[in-house]
Amino acid sequence: MTKKQKIMLLRVVVAAALTIILHFVPVTGAMQLLLYLVPYLIAGYDVLRKAFLGIKGGQVFDENFLMAVATIGALALGSYGEGVEVMVFYQIGELFQSYAVGRSRRSITQLMDIRPDSANIERDGEIEEVDPDDVAVGDVIVVRPGERVPLDGQVIEGASTLNTSALTGESLPREIGVGDEIISGCVNESGLLRVRVTKCFDESTVSRILDLVENSSLKKARAENFITKFARYYTPAVCAGALLLALVPPLFVGGWLEWIRRALTFLVISCPCALVISIPLSFFGGIGGASRAGILVKGGNYLEALADTRTIVFDKTGTLTRGVFAVSDALPAPGVDAKALLETAALAEIYSNHPISRSLREAITAPLDANRVDEVREIAGHGLTARVDDRLVAVGNARLMSQLKIAFTPCEKPGTVVYVAENNRFIGAVVISDQVKPTARRAIDRLRAQGIRTVMLTGDAESVAQAVGETLGIDFIRAELLPEDKVKNVEALLKDQRPREKLAFVGDGINDAPVLSRADIGIAMGGIGSDAAIEAADIVLMDDDPAKISLAMRISRKCLRVVRENIVFALGVKAACLILGALGITGMQAAIFADVGVMVLAVLNATRTLVPVKDEA
Repeated sequence: MTKKQKIMLLRVVVAAALTIILHFVPVTGAMQLLLYLVPYLIAGYDVLRKAFLGIKGGQVFDENFLMAVATIGALALGSYGEGVEVMVFYQIGELFQSYAVGRSRRSITQLMDIRPDSANIERDGEIEEVDPDDVAVGDVIVVRPGERVPLDGQVIEGASTLNTSALTGESLPREIGVGDEIISGCVNESGLLRVRVTKCFDESTVSRILDLVENSSLKKARAENFITKFARYYTPAVCAGALLLALVPPLFVGGWLEWIRRALTFLVISCPCALVISIPLSFFGGIGGASRAGILVKGGNYLEALADTRTIVFDKTGTLTRGVFAVSDALPAPGVDAKALLETAALAEIYSNHPISRSLREAITAPLDANRVDEVREIAGHGLTARVDDRLVAVGNARLMSQLKIAFTPCEKPGTVVYVAENNRFIGAVVISDQVKPTARRAIDRLRAQGIRTVMLTGDAESVAQAVGETLGIDFIRAELLPEDKVKNVEALLKDQRPREKLAFVGDGINDAPVLSRADIGIAMGGIGSDAAIEAADIVLMDDDPAKISLAMRISRKCLRVVRENIVFALGVKAACLILGALGITGMQAAIFADVGVMVLAVLNATRTLVPVKDEA
């Protein structure tokens, strides 16, 4: 507990103890009032002060005003014990609320405790500990084992493993070495690293992520806006209702004191604390829980919209697939060994920087000797020829084979097909394709199990798109699309949506910025630090795992379920108690439960959103 909370607890205990003692003190009249004023003021002097300041500042109708009027009225009517008890129990509820909210904020702060305190900068061969804000782009910092990486940069010396769990929610370490990019917020687990800084602290990954989480509360969900507007009209309305209850019935049936007592009970019951506190707390907890799982949600409005999503549109490359080309199949001609086919193609491409050339080389585990290759000649748009071990080798597409008048067997498999010939004789074909992410199939299966329609829009060839879509079980596929075509397709899908249903688009956040913005919700693959992804999307998956989408939806639905439970419970109990209080069936004790009890229960229910939602097996 904080110092302020401890003081409040002491005040409540002292006030409660004095009230109990006064029940046994045989005094009446003015002396009894003066004695009861002591615990009343100990418990509620701050409530009276806030009510006075609210009236002075023109913000009259809030919970402090309701409590002040109700308790002062009870004292004026001679119900000294009840007046003090209402104030004491109200402060107990406020203390509990303060503790619960503080604990929730600390929990989320711990989850996002990735802001580094210092950086070890290297200057003139000496290591100096400085504030990360004081490190400039181009400076060299040293990150020791066990330390958190303070700024984004590039490793210039050393090798290690990084714990990225604070950013991605995954405990699997990431290997890193010279030349690799390194991002702030990760923990260096083993080796000493020297890193050249590429971004100042304000633009680093850790600062951007913290800024997103801290500012997420600014974008309120519909439920939060509803409660804000509701409280604005609700409190004046119940005050007017209490006034009418105190003045109108006595004109017809008499009993002024009894109707004033009922009106005061009415005011206590009507206090909207349960909704005003528990609804924002529910969204705050949901956003924090998602952050711990490596899912950055930029506001409660997006978390709420995700719960209403019924269609999810995927980009292919970099989203459902790795975006890295690799050899998927080797098809040697009769009498040719597959290993020899791959080695011949890789040697011929040894000097090329083309992605396909790199894929061929990476398919060979043994080292390649460049001395075996000469007379390399590239033919733009076709491929190349080279002399490998005194053999004339041609590697390229079907147009190259036709140009060299080499008879070959066309390959119909999806992907990029590379044909290989040796001394004008076709020796086989190699299929190079983008690799489907290991979790992509699981992601689609989970979404379909939740009743989500899945769509894939891609600029890739029809055959490749169909192969990937069929492998993953995508419901609807459109291929060979330009960025503007994707936007048109998404707009067509949006027109088919039912009212209140939402559509989400999942892309890499770089090439898909227009369609990310056009969809109801843009979900980007964050690539643990992609600037474009963090800027373009409403939700960012920090570890590029599409399976996290279903987890995000389960978190959002749990959050909305808790919000609705609190709204129905709080309004239901208050409505029942207001009617019973107005009829004189219930007194201040029921009013205390309808205010403090409902608030405590609603806040307890709201804290359920802080409990992590377990990922499905």
